[in-house]
Amino acid sequence: MPNLQTVSGLADFNALSPADAERELMACCASHAFARTVAALRPHRDLAQLTATADTAVRALEWPDVLEALGAHPRIGERTTEKWSRQEQAGVGDDVLAELAQGNRDYEDRFGHVYLICATGLSGRQMLDRLNERLLNDEESERRVVRDELARITRLRMAKLVGVA
Repeated sequence: MPNLQTVSGLADFNALSPADAERELMACCASHAFARTVAALRPHRDLAQLTATADTAVRALEWPDVLEALGAHPRIGERTTEKWSRQEQAGVGDDVLAELAQGNRDYEDRFGHVYLICATGLSGRQMLDRLNERLLNDEESERRVVRDELARITRLRMAKLVGVA
């Protein structure tokens, strides 16, 4: 698990060794291919360039690399000790937990991986409604949505990593 204490700004991130930068980047998107790519493209002049690089790297991932990243995400509505996931899922209330649990099972049965959504700012009901809508997607459409959601989450986490959010 990344330390998340070694980076106090973009300059510090740019100055990390490649291995340390990759370790920190795994907290933003838990794909080794992603972490290697973004670390190798340093230095980044500002947050906009860093997040654009991260976005491009997420969208270029092969599907097995996306699945690797998904493996680090808890199910929506499950309590976690991971700080960023807890913050991101703060909108999930007890009123939808049972429905989310069933929706997660249905989604995983249909697509074979965890339901991923950029939960920041969404209520539990909104997350559940989107889950139910996405259950109607075909495999190819859902993979596009998953990449979009992973990119959104990664952008937010990159800002947190360098202390901008």
